[in-house]
Amino acid sequence: MIALSLLAWASPTAALWAQSNEDDTAVSDESKAAPKTQSKAVRFWQAWASMATATQAKQPSWAVPLVSPFPMIAQVYRSDFTRQLTSAGTTTWSYGAGKGFNLIPAPNMQVDIYPPPYFQRNSATASDGWGDVGLLYKYRIAARPEATGNYIVSAQLGVSFPTGQHRNGAKYATVTPTILAGKGFGRRWSVLSSLGGTLPTSQAAAEGRTVHFNSVLEFRAAKLITMELEDNASFFHGGPNDGRLQNFITPGILLGRIKFFPNQPESRTGLVLGAGMQFATSSWHSYDHNVVLSARFAF
Repeated sequence: MIALSLLAWASPTAALWAQSNEDDTAVSDESKAAPKTQSKAVRFWQAWASMATATQAKQPSWAVPLVSPFPMIAQVYRSDFTRQLTSAGTTTWSYGAGKGFNLIPAPNMQVDIYPPPYFQRNSATASDGWGDVGLLYKYRIAARPEATGNYIVSAQLGVSFPTGQHRNGAKYATVTPTILAGKGFGRRWSVLSSLGGTLPTSQAAAEGRTVHFNSVLEFRAAKLITMELEDNASFFHGGPNDGRLQNFITPGILLGRIKFFPNQPESRTGLVLGAGMQFATSSWHSYDHNVVLSARFAF
């Protein structure tokens, strides 16, 4: 998984850098005499940004959900903050919430790097500390923008490493294969869905496996405002929660992308903000409510 992610990143990166070098050698005598106004790093970034923009133009422009995995290809730095409340009155804050960099290294690809979140608890049985580090590779199988089909299908593979402190993570590394799809109806409505499983790489019988099924209904109320309703279901097989189902309903709102340079059409930089609340709807659940706050810097 790590090798695949590095390869997906390195190949197009090398190509973009080579292109910037070719631009240096394939210039006319007149341009050689003129002073250089852009460095190789600037030209490299411009080529990368153009590639990312062209890649995203081939898919629907739906909002990225608050909780559920999404089939779109995105390039942002994302940091979420959550506050879980249990029926016993204990609360858990997660700073970062397992989010991080979403990068587009090449057309149809996304590579994610997730720094460890930090957990702050008011429970006497657990300590504060850092969580697990994660990586993810996504491949967009097929997509059409709103005007020519309005759908998308992707597949992804996530990996989580047991770096958590004081039980703030898994005991063993896990892999999470997922298939994702979405269909839009006009320019306002869209339905997204994903099906995947979290599989421990060791002691699977004792740790158990979890199947995740997520569905999202989105409504674009205005150019920068999207309302959403998510259903987040987890089915446990084996382990301490064998046979249990946990389900949450998550209403939310997303604002953006608010462009930093609105007068520059080619500029990608902007801010997306989101907020929502998870409500437990299953008879068994590990927490009752969960406040979700999200900030995404698009680049």
